[in-house]
Amino acid sequence: MGGALGGALAPRSVAARSTTVATSPTTFGRIFSGLPPFAPATDAVRSQLIALGAKGGPLDAQDDLSAGPVNLITDPTKSVGNPNNPSHTAGTTFFGQFIDHDTTFDTSSKLGVSTEPSSSPNSRTPSLDLDSVYGEGPSSSAQLYDPADRAKLRISSGGIFEDLARDAAGTGIVPDPRNDENMMINGLQCAFILFHNRAVDEARADGATSWRDAYGRARRLTTWHYHWLVLNEFLPQVVGQSLVNDVLASGARFYRPKSGQGFMPVEFQGAAYRFGHSMVRPSYRANLKGDGGSAFFGMVFDPSGDGQSDPVDLRGGARAPRRFIGWQTFFAFDTEVKPNKKIDTRISTPLFNLPLGAIASGDQPQVLPQRNLLRQLTWSLPSGQSLAAAMGEPALSSADLADLQPYGFESSTPLWYYCLKEAELLRDGLTLGPVGGRIVAEVLIGLMKSDPTSYLARQPNWTPTANGAGGTFRMTDFLTYARVDPTSRHAALRLAPPPVT
Repeated sequence: MGGALGGALAPRSVAARSTTVATSPTTFGRIFSGLPPFAPATDAVRSQLIALGAKGGPLDAQDDLSAGPVNLITDPTKSVGNPNNPSHTAGTTFFGQFIDHDTTFDTSSKLGVSTEPSSSPNSRTPSLDLDSVYGEGPSSSAQLYDPADRAKLRISSGGIFEDLARDAAGTGIVPDPRNDENMMINGLQCAFILFHNRAVDEARADGATSWRDAYGRARRLTTWHYHWLVLNEFLPQVVGQSLVNDVLASGARFYRPKSGQGFMPVEFQGAAYRFGHSMVRPSYRANLKGDGGSAFFGMVFDPSGDGQSDPVDLRGGARAPRRFIGWQTFFAFDTEVKPNKKIDTRISTPLFNLPLGAIASGDQPQVLPQRNLLRQLTWSLPSGQSLAAAMGEPALSSADLADLQPYGFESSTPLWYYCLKEAELLRDGLTLGPVGGRIVAEVLIGLMKSDPTSYLARQPNWTPTANGAGGTFRMTDFLTYARVDPTSRHAALRLAPPPVT
């Protein structure tokens, strides 16, 4: 994350900053300001980081890509170096990416070049306020809203089902261009739009008398249900319920922003929250045959898709009838759901060969692990060992990190790698470990608590109202309320004419 797939993976046709919405930037900061960097930003260190992150190196899961995406899904033996995580489903990766895109967007720092966080703007507001969906609201970001109904967000059709509204060049009209970087994140963006629009209708049925009133009620309802999912589904999956309970009951030990003054720390943005890269499968089944056509399997990224109007892979930025998400692959609607990958130091092989057009900045390297490792130098991040000591946690030993000995990082380890390795060794890859998990839990809970409009701050005993699910509300309920669930899909197909093939 930096996006679960990373902020590096926006289509080249989309500018790094949104062409439709400008948000007021704040800057990045640090939680642990007194710790030295894990290594100096020298050419020798950069070379070793690039070697560590190279294809075929210790971070490469070495998935067998020879048989294509279908066999990678149906035959887990093709991905023996990249084991499944039975504790959460494939959609966890992309919901995590959605959260990232709502809270952090670095568009100015340079990979491997030391940058002071306080001088680098964060182009997202550092709170879970869905500015990645709403922009600056109907008045200042009118292009995001339905001109016939200012309370509602614009939504379009991809041929069979929903797609982002697009301009004449095909660019998604969206506050954050990264939310059109792959089909799954595009699908989540559309689901949030549709959830809001249904909430507008219900607000009016419940007595809202103006578009402003209907919009305000719907935005709060959507945002609070989102907060609920982050706190009650996503965080327990990735850090463990006991750590969530501890932070809620005892408060944060390290991330303590003042009320209304949450900030985005680089220990989270540059390292701990990038754990999602290790959960990415090499390929996914975007939808099933019964969803409206032939099943669409694809690699998450395939450079051969460059320049195709309907790419062979699952990149975003394109519109075609088959380019929609059947959510039963990603969340537990039925037995079709697929598991996530474990959190460990094995990264799916397609992420070692990103299409250049899939890198927002258009720069090298095209290997995602190398980009993550160089970012440790960008922010002068401390070693995992020194951060563990500062947090009062036992550090991994040099023997635990023996894979790093050829590169010289076994005793002073890049924080991103360290968080992955402690998850692998101490939690069997099912959740983050004590260092990475606490950073992620404290920051996400802290961002909600420091936001005076969040339900944690205003009404901590609130429970969801959509679908009448109450305290059992989960992502499947969110998607059902948005009417993108499998049952709603099939009902829509029965009402609609057959798609053009």
